[in-house]
Amino acid sequence: MKKRILLTGSNGLLGQKLVGLLTQTPDVDLIATARGENRLPYDAGYTYQPMDITDRQQVLDVVCSVRPDVVIHTAAMTDVDKCELQKDDCWAQNVTATESLVDACRETGAFLVHVSTDFIFDGTAGPYDETAEGNPISFYGWSKLAAESVVRHADIKWAIARTVLVYGIAHDMSRSNIILWVKKSLEDGKNIKVVTDQWRSPTLAEDLAMGCYLIADQRAEGIFNISGKEVLTPYEMAIKTADYFNLDKSLIAQADASTFKQTARRPPRTGFTLDKSRSVLGYDPHSFEEGIAVLAGQLSQPA
Repeated sequence: MKKRILLTGSNGLLGQKLVGLLTQTPDVDLIATARGENRLPYDAGYTYQPMDITDRQQVLDVVCSVRPDVVIHTAAMTDVDKCELQKDDCWAQNVTATESLVDACRETGAFLVHVSTDFIFDGTAGPYDETAEGNPISFYGWSKLAAESVVRHADIKWAIARTVLVYGIAHDMSRSNIILWVKKSLEDGKNIKVVTDQWRSPTLAEDLAMGCYLIADQRAEGIFNISGKEVLTPYEMAIKTADYFNLDKSLIAQADASTFKQTARRPPRTGFTLDKSRSVLGYDPHSFEEGIAVLAGQLSQPA
């Protein structure tokens, strides 16, 4: 019996990685959804339905017609500064949309896998385990914590997959990542400043997709940290990137976060412990160096 999985946000980085993974999984019947047209470069192995998560009636109509066993909810407004400036849009995409999906899951009996973020924390006590209490310092963080609350208090079967600083390469992507930015800057001979006073667990998008799949496949309930295995500063990530590609590290200067004027505040020290995800799910992420190698392999493939 195939497991029917409905995916939101299939045009995004995580969504694309999940489509790639789930179409290779024989016992999954995948329905990919996103706002507007399907932007994936292939259409085999899944069906696509346009679904705007901010349109409550459309969410109910699509989910109730598909009647999935599992919904993996990756769609969100994740640009932290834009969320600070466009609070109504942020709330509609991150909170109200989650309420609609919860209602649709209740109607159909679907298991909900909701993707969340380390930005629900203030960054004073990382790395965090799954029992840590949220205390956001940005509107994006507040919206994601509010969405978690919607899910946690819903009378449905649910899981929350929290992640950190996701990086990867996908088709038709508008946003870069730290590895590509450092690589291009150093190849172009540019001097760059990279912060030394923030700590994260950088997460390869393929690892996050696998974590979401493991939760969905096992219908594992509760909160799970799904991130990379190391806690690094962006400066350390930049040095590791330069080392991997054999580029000039002398172009990389250390800086503190106050050097950069950003609209929204960032938590200084997050990162996650993965004991629960390893033991319950069998989750085993790449190291950051291994993640760089995965990206390097993808970069070397013809477009």
